[in-house]
Amino acid sequence: MKSALKTIALAAAIGLTAISGAAAEQVRVGFAAEPYPPFTSPDASGNWEGWEVDFMKAICAEAKLDCVITPVAWDGIIPALTTNKIDMIIGSMSITAERQQTIDFSDKYYNSPPGIIGAKDAKFDATPEGLAGKTLGVQVATIHQVYANKYFGAAGATVKEYQTQDEANNDLAAGRIDAVQADSIALGDFLKTEQGSACCDMKGTVKDDPEILGLGVGVGLRKGETELKDKINAAIKAIRANGTYDTFSKKYFDFDVYGG
Repeated sequence: MKSALKTIALAAAIGLTAISGAAAEQVRVGFAAEPYPPFTSPDASGNWEGWEVDFMKAICAEAKLDCVITPVAWDGIIPALTTNKIDMIIGSMSITAERQQTIDFSDKYYNSPPGIIGAKDAKFDATPEGLAGKTLGVQVATIHQVYANKYFGAAGATVKEYQTQDEANNDLAAGRIDAVQADSIALGDFLKTEQGSACCDMKGTVKDDPEILGLGVGVGLRKGETELKDKINAAIKAIRANGTYDTFSKKYFDFDVYGG
């Protein structure tokens, strides 16, 4: 009888271990706490939505990961990753050589050029000459801040830094600054709003500089997390191949957001 009970107990233990082993690995995904439509923003109930939310859900399902959105202030998001407060970053973070000194990246999952917007009645283009003498708003700790300081600040523009993209857009709409630089897709989304369409238009995209602007947007990962990186890269490749990527992208864009 004791032998039978031991056999049953051992079988139960093995069963519990198998169930536990089959559970999806939980991964804390760092999102910028500030809204960045159409990529990420909380709805009225505080639930996150947007293209990158759909992207996260698709790759996590493909990689069999239990992903939990963890909002972090943008200027502290890399330190949050390196100090193990989060496990990866999905936040329109460009793959740059400077960032690669501190963190690792997945393969690219989208790419779009930075744009410049300004008041509709202002006649200038997205060049250092066009912005000379003007005040240009950028979000701190972004490639746009670095680019604007190098190309526009050095040519006579005043570069004003903001904690969030919304603050920069609001100041532009109120006439307190002349222009804003950010991702052209995010700026296009702002121009579709009542506030944006009333005040502003796109002045153009900036000249490329891969050293600053990077090689597209990737998932930020801690250095040495090879297994997680391999899972994410395999998932990106799979959703691109099986049509999932195109399906959710069509809800937001009428062009190929993956880019060149």
